[in-house]
Amino acid sequence: TSGSTGTPKGVMVEHASVLNVLRALLDVSGLTERDSLLAITTISFDIAGLELCLPLAVGAKVVVAHGTSAIGLQRYLSHQKITVMQATPAAWRMLFDAGWEGAPDLSALCGGEALPSELASNLGRRVKSLRNLYGPTETTIWATTFLTDTRIEAPHRYVPIGRPISNTRLYVLDDHGQPVPFG
Repeated sequence: TSGSTGTPKGVMVEHASVLNVLRALLDVSGLTERDSLLAITTISFDIAGLELCLPLAVGAKVVVAHGTSAIGLQRYLSHQKITVMQATPAAWRMLFDAGWEGAPDLSALCGGEALPSELASNLGRRVKSLRNLYGPTETTIWATTFLTDTRIEAPHRYVPIGRPISNTRLYVLDDHGQPVPFG
């Protein structure tokens, strides 16, 4: 992962941490054996671990996308009857820019960068559910989750990162590494 520095680095991730994030996302996603998840993330990114392992943990179907053009993703979504897809805000916007009108049976997971509220509002109206996820690689894929709704209307704001997943705590620190007060 390069994080915010742009300098490549490795991150040690323990097996128990991966199991924790998978268990937490199973709890909040409602994923079942009837679902089909479209895996679009390059295998070298941590998010691919969730795309490949989460559905398999419950016996759901994993469809691995070959190429991620907007037209190709639209074909996968419709022809493979995809019910779950995880993507960055940029990828969701790319789908809309290519004319995608949404999928009422799709649970959308969004992460990897800040989710603008105008995109969340647009996406939230066109899918079954929209969950914003946040977490640096060092926390093992995702650390927080927020279930959005279509009432998010302030286009100058971003969707909250939400609450910590199971067995995770959040701390907001100042420049000196000290906890800051609420607000």
